[in-house]
Amino acid sequence: MTFNFDDTPSRKETFSFKWQKYNGKDIIPAWVADTEFRCAEPILNAISRHVEHGNLGYILPAQQTDAVNAVVRWLADKHDWQIKPEWLVWTPGVVPAFNVACKAYCEPGDKVLIQTPNYPPLLAAPKINDLERVDIGTVIDNSDSENPRYTIDFEALESHAADPKCKLFIVCNPMNPVGSVLTQDEIDRIATICNQHNVRLCSDEIHCDLILEPGKTHIPAGRVSELENNSVTLMAASKTFNVAGLGTSFAVIPDAGLRRQFTQAAAGIMPWVTVLGLAATQAAFTECDDWHQAQLAYLKENRDRVFEAVNSIEGLSMIKPDATFLAWVDASGLKVDNVLTWAEQKGVGPSPGADFHQADHFRINYGCSKQMLEDILARLCQ
Repeated sequence: MTFNFDDTPSRKETFSFKWQKYNGKDIIPAWVADTEFRCAEPILNAISRHVEHGNLGYILPAQQTDAVNAVVRWLADKHDWQIKPEWLVWTPGVVPAFNVACKAYCEPGDKVLIQTPNYPPLLAAPKINDLERVDIGTVIDNSDSENPRYTIDFEALESHAADPKCKLFIVCNPMNPVGSVLTQDEIDRIATICNQHNVRLCSDEIHCDLILEPGKTHIPAGRVSELENNSVTLMAASKTFNVAGLGTSFAVIPDAGLRRQFTQAAAGIMPWVTVLGLAATQAAFTECDDWHQAQLAYLKENRDRVFEAVNSIEGLSMIKPDATFLAWVDASGLKVDNVLTWAEQKGVGPSPGADFHQADHFRINYGCSKQMLEDILARLCQ
């Protein structure tokens, strides 16, 4: 079966969050982390069947066994992780989920460790919950001189985790915006530090099914035996299958005590996930394996094209990401006051690095057709 990722539907008149920002301007939006691709047909068919039935009333997510079984199947098949259905807690997005984790495992005035740079809602979570954020920076690993990569500053993590006020570490794996996939050694080191200092781990793994680099493998936090009883793993079909607007994700929490704390913190605040979101997740995780693989191949070509083009532009550079459809561009070489303004004046609207707490960078979304990508790159090269 073939899939046409070049044929993307126009979103200009759909109130798309990404496209509304530059509505009426000659600026191509390349910021919000959703793709331009049409959803896989099995997903659209599953949604259509619910609409045609005509009743969209309440469904208790835990009782939607087909969706639950689909998640169990996907994690076993794609990530070698055999989970129990009762470990699942459905959430209306990973953003509310890591905010719930802040409430569940911290008291006002506690500290939360956040791996940075990171995407804005994650950076904002501690303050929203009356907690203090402690940034754990990202450093460049040059051990392989031909393939540098971003990784966590483990010295800083170990130092700050020793503070008794630090109760939670929120990490993004694969990392957003830098695109690195944590290795087994890195995750084992995180486990050792967290367990030694009684720090809970919340791992945002929403991009885990978008590994582009051959030989790289995603390792779910909760699959690691040392973390099974000290972690909350957040996942969703949303980024991979472009169904973020349906507000459906899930947490995998093997430890019953941590799961109880999480659900109690969410009670009365976090709504059930949507009926259509459950249908989309079920279809994505049972009927779209071929579409998934075809998209990965398409995104890998896009990533390689962005890497080649960006590194040919004077003042810009980037490290090739292992995963996601996002390129983290170092624009410090431009020597300009505002790198976002520089890009917008060229007709491209990336995510501003300042929002990720690295103002001399910007993030480009290459989850789009090759024609749209070439238009973006041509403008940046002007």
